[in-house]
Amino acid sequence: MHDESGGQHKRRPRYQGTHPRAFNEKYKELNPERYADDIEKVMARGDTPAGSHRPIMVEEILQVLRPQPGEIAVDGTLGYGGHASAMLPALLPGGRLYGLDVDPVELPKTEARLRARDFTPDVLQVRRLNFAALPQLLAEEGLSGVDLFLADLGVSSMQLDNPARGFTYKREGPLDLRMNPEKGQPASELLATISEEKLARLLAENADEPQAEAIAHALTARRSELTTTTTLAAAVREALPVGEEADDAVRRTFQALRIAVNQEFSALDTLLAVLPYCLNPGGRAAILTFHSGEDRRVKRAFQEGLERGLYSEISPAVLRPSPEERYANPRASSAKLRWAIRA
Repeated sequence: MHDESGGQHKRRPRYQGTHPRAFNEKYKELNPERYADDIEKVMARGDTPAGSHRPIMVEEILQVLRPQPGEIAVDGTLGYGGHASAMLPALLPGGRLYGLDVDPVELPKTEARLRARDFTPDVLQVRRLNFAALPQLLAEEGLSGVDLFLADLGVSSMQLDNPARGFTYKREGPLDLRMNPEKGQPASELLATISEEKLARLLAENADEPQAEAIAHALTARRSELTTTTTLAAAVREALPVGEEADDAVRRTFQALRIAVNQEFSALDTLLAVLPYCLNPGGRAAILTFHSGEDRRVKRAFQEGLERGLYSEISPAVLRPSPEERYANPRASSAKLRWAIRA
C-alpha cells in the first residue's frame, strides 16, 4: 500500500480497546494541525490533548498586564506558547516579546509553532534561559527594563503527559522530574542519597505533606527500588495509614521532589528579588502559582516591594480562574494569580 506521494504507507500504531491510552498511541492528539475536529472533542470533555497545553487565566492576565503597541514584554515561562500568543498581537506594531524557558525538549517545538504564526525574530525572541536570569537577558539586549513580565509556575501538560519525562505517577516512566533533563540530577538519584530526616523536611516544606515522616521512612528504606514513577507511587501508597487518601499524598510527593530537583524555590526567590529592578516605571508583572509555597513567596515579595516603594500597587487579593475555566480545564483548579506595578 502506498500513500499519495508514492511512498510506502505507514499503518497507525495498534492499541488495545476502543481508544488509545499510551502517550505515543494518541496520534491524533499529537497532530493537532491534521485532526482539528478530534482536538475540539477532547477539549470539549474537559481534557487537554496529549502533547499540548491549555494556557490558564489568559483573559485575566491580559487585563492585568494591559499590553500596548511598542512595549517590551518577557514571558519567563514560555511553555507551549499560549500566553505569548495572546500577548504578542497587542504589542504590535513596534513591540517585542522575549520568551524564556529551560526545557530543551519542548522549546524548539514551541518556537516552530510561533514562527509558523508569522511571529518573526524582530517581534519574538526565544531564549533557553531560566527566569531568574532576567538581569542577564536585559544586559545582553541592552535594555534598562521591560514593560511587562509574566511567569506561569505550573508544569506544562506536554511534560506531564509524556511518561518519558517522569513527571506523572499515572504512567510508568523513569523517575526523572527535571525540567531540563541535561542538567542536575534526576529524582531517582536524589532519593538514592538523601537522608530520612532531610527527605521528611523536603516533603513538608515543598508540599505541606502531613505524612512526611512516614513517607520519608518508607522511601529511604526502599531507596534502591525507586527508579520509576510507578515504583515511587506504590511505595508512597504502602507507607500511608489505612484509609489515608493515597493519590493526594502521591501527587504531593512528586511535587516536592520536582521542586527540589529543579531548585524551583531558589529560582523563584531570585526572580522576586530582582524583578522590581528589571521593570520600567509603570511596568506590570504577573505571576501564576499553583501551590501554597509559591504563592506565599510571591505574596510576601510583592507586599515588601509595596512597603519599600518599589511597587506603586499590588493585587489586593489573589485572583482565581473562573468556575467556567475550572470546569473546562481541571488543571486550572489550583491556579492563583498575583500582580504588581513598578513605582
